[in-house]
Amino acid sequence: MVVCGKIRGDDFIIRGEYMQISKTNIVLLFISVFIIGLLGTYYGTKITETEVLETNQSQINTQSIDNIDKVEQAYSLIEQHYIEDVEGDELIEGAIQGMLNTLDDPYSTYMNEQATENFNEQIESSFQGIGTEVSMVDGKVTIIAPIKDSPAEKAGLKPNDQIIKVDDEKLEGLDLTEAVEKIRGEAGSKVKLSIMRGENNFEVELTRDDIPVETVYASTKNIDGKKTGIIEITSFSEDTSTDFKKELTKFEETEIDGLIIDVRGNPGGLLDSVEDMLMEFIPKNTPYLQIEDSEGEKELFYSELANKKEYPISVLIDEGSASASEILAVALKEVGYNVIGTKSFGKGTVQQAVPLGKDGMIKLTFFKWLSPEGNWIHEKGVKPTKEVKQPDYYYSHPIQVEKPFKLDQSDENIKTSQIMLDGLGYKIERKDGYFDHQTALSIEKFQKKHSLKVTGELDKQTANTLELEIMQRIKDGKDDLQMKAALESLYK
Repeated sequence: MVVCGKIRGDDFIIRGEYMQISKTNIVLLFISVFIIGLLGTYYGTKITETEVLETNQSQINTQSIDNIDKVEQAYSLIEQHYIEDVEGDELIEGAIQGMLNTLDDPYSTYMNEQATENFNEQIESSFQGIGTEVSMVDGKVTIIAPIKDSPAEKAGLKPNDQIIKVDDEKLEGLDLTEAVEKIRGEAGSKVKLSIMRGENNFEVELTRDDIPVETVYASTKNIDGKKTGIIEITSFSEDTSTDFKKELTKFEETEIDGLIIDVRGNPGGLLDSVEDMLMEFIPKNTPYLQIEDSEGEKELFYSELANKKEYPISVLIDEGSASASEILAVALKEVGYNVIGTKSFGKGTVQQAVPLGKDGMIKLTFFKWLSPEGNWIHEKGVKPTKEVKQPDYYYSHPIQVEKPFKLDQSDENIKTSQIMLDGLGYKIERKDGYFDHQTALSIEKFQKKHSLKVTGELDKQTANTLELEIMQRIKDGKDDLQMKAALESLYK
């Protein structure tokens, strides 16, 4: 059904026709094939059999039947004559995955019985893992965004980090499903990841944990006497729009003068969740979203809102903002609101999860989503109206120390420590990785402040303490230049 122009969660709409599907198969905005221990993107009920595939059998033409015969012949040939034993199920799964691989689409994938069970565990509130969303980018398992307060965030993992190894086992050659299986695990278990960030390679050990499920965080700030509401959205799940509207109502009842919506590091989620929010802001004379099918036909969706809000609004984005976050950001941008930060990820497709057989599932790209003006941001991202980068230390990687670093040595890890010390306010004369006398003096001051052994050398304990101090400073938002710029832009 369509209510106020919104795609309802329990129905999947194709060119005006309705196909009843279980709630798990609603239109999803997947930024990754799997969430490693996060419930945000995968919401719904257990996978159940539907008539979706049966209703489409009549559309198979003669050429398709000939091709299916080839697959059947290949299956029989391998099963009967290959020199080693083969499992028929593995052959079928390989054939299905092979077809999907030819699409060259990291968001279309096959989930076997085990992967489907994991999917169901996640949507049944089994929130355990490292707390990050990943995608396959240029053949590499790539982090889209770590989840707020998750082990991944606490370990300093960042958007665009590539996971190269898991417990010393290379991920090269694995598909995303197989890679994710190696990263997932029960709360309390440990996993060692080898990470590539730019040209730097480092290792982190994480303890898997229960992942926080809160997706909406609200606060207020007083800017030159103006009460400003700030709502941070970490993902778009079933309850996100409800929680968002509750906080927005509270703000409006207390007559806020302006609003900041922060979707930095938000990898996306459910389409109907972000739709509910946009219907609070985009007037009825402008579509808040366009959906384009495989034949190029577009459907436009409208709210029933008479007018824009009376108060100014700014949206915060970064390279970890993807999918549903981008729908929100670009829609508000195109109706005249400010978008502050750095260019977003660039994910402009919509997937549907469809049961396959008794124990499998295909997640397939069905649609493109377009902005109110009809723009497709896929692999381009949403450009902010004002680009603002964070301080250098926000992008630093963990310091790897095997032996203490000393005077006159040069190393990327020394450079990282110099950037961190500078960010914490210590005097640093060079940030090129050369260990000079000023670096030694600043390390001595840092060691004294934190009751460490004062050596002036960068040892493992000093490095660990420095990292913790930096993470706390980032969390406190003392140098959040993007937030400062968003607040300043509201009342100009």
